[in-house]
Amino acid sequence: MYELQPKKFLLLNILMILHCYSDENHRLSQKNIIDILQNEYEMKVDRKSVMRNLIDLGVYLEGTGYELDYDVSVRKVPVKKEGTDEYLIDSVTGERVYEEQEKMSDFYLKRPFEDSEVRLLIDAIMFSMNISDKHRKDLVYKLCKLSSNRFKSRVKHMVCVGATINKNQEIFANIEAIDEAISLNRKISFNYMEYGIDKKMYPKKDENGVVREYVINPYQMAAKDGKYYLICNYDKYEDISNYRIDRIKNIKILEDKIKPFEELRDTNGRRLELGTYMKEHIYMYSSDNEKVSFKIVKAMISDVIDIFGSDVSFRDETDTHVIAVVKVNLKSMIQFAKNYAPDVEVLTPEWVREEIKEELKKAMAVYL
Repeated sequence: MYELQPKKFLLLNILMILHCYSDENHRLSQKNIIDILQNEYEMKVDRKSVMRNLIDLGVYLEGTGYELDYDVSVRKVPVKKEGTDEYLIDSVTGERVYEEQEKMSDFYLKRPFEDSEVRLLIDAIMFSMNISDKHRKDLVYKLCKLSSNRFKSRVKHMVCVGATINKNQEIFANIEAIDEAISLNRKISFNYMEYGIDKKMYPKKDENGVVREYVINPYQMAAKDGKYYLICNYDKYEDISNYRIDRIKNIKILEDKIKPFEELRDTNGRRLELGTYMKEHIYMYSSDNEKVSFKIVKAMISDVIDIFGSDVSFRDETDTHVIAVVKVNLKSMIQFAKNYAPDVEVLTPEWVREEIKEELKKAMAVYL
């Protein structure tokens, strides 16, 4: 069995001390490190040993994403005669000869992620609708380890708003399997789940009551509104579909090669451009994309840009309204218009306008 040498133990312990207790605003002196080594690791060492290991640690960390940072000050120290304890004297002035030496102090471990970046990642996890409470806590715990112990105390007050009831523990395995399938250009099969009134998930069935097996061509995964989607093609059809990854069960990677995205209907032979696709599919519905014009109240301009991106154009501005034009998934547009009625009025295409009108009539009839 390999035994770690005491010198290596010292270096690793110093690394752990810097990782747990130091950051840019909380630096450690050599004395701080010596005290922690003695109190927590029962190691009694001198300053020279600590300094040698700090220098070695700085070299070992190169290229790892971590970096040992410190302050450097210059001081003048008297020079001793070589091989003696006597000080060297200047023959002209009769004074001691001094030389400048650099002194390293106030050490801390510079990490690949700043605390604000770790906090941003934690926020994304806390508000994800795909992850169970247990996985959410596990991931937050792991992310906290990227920073010092002080950071952990600052996230204790964080709570999850709008927690999901989704209990699909396969989501991470699903992501790995889909990623592998995409890399291998292979089809996948799975069962797709939906909720019952008992808040439990059940596989979707066909008209004969048999659990349906979906065979699809996977192209890309994307996050939208706190949910993960698989952008793909259901093998029986020639259009694009989107499936919630957290609702996928029993996934299998098949031997068959995928149908190329550019061969699908309405792709015009072009490859999938994820940024454009996400802008056009604001609700991740599957249907045709088309240029739509709609009138909005001017107070909604910022909201429209947030939702549709910078590709939206505006014209015919008045004191109260403006017309917006954007290429968008038509089912998504219909839902958007219903959500924001009466502040949004679709103008063209005419058939979309008429469909919205009919759906609003049906909605109105429910309340009469």
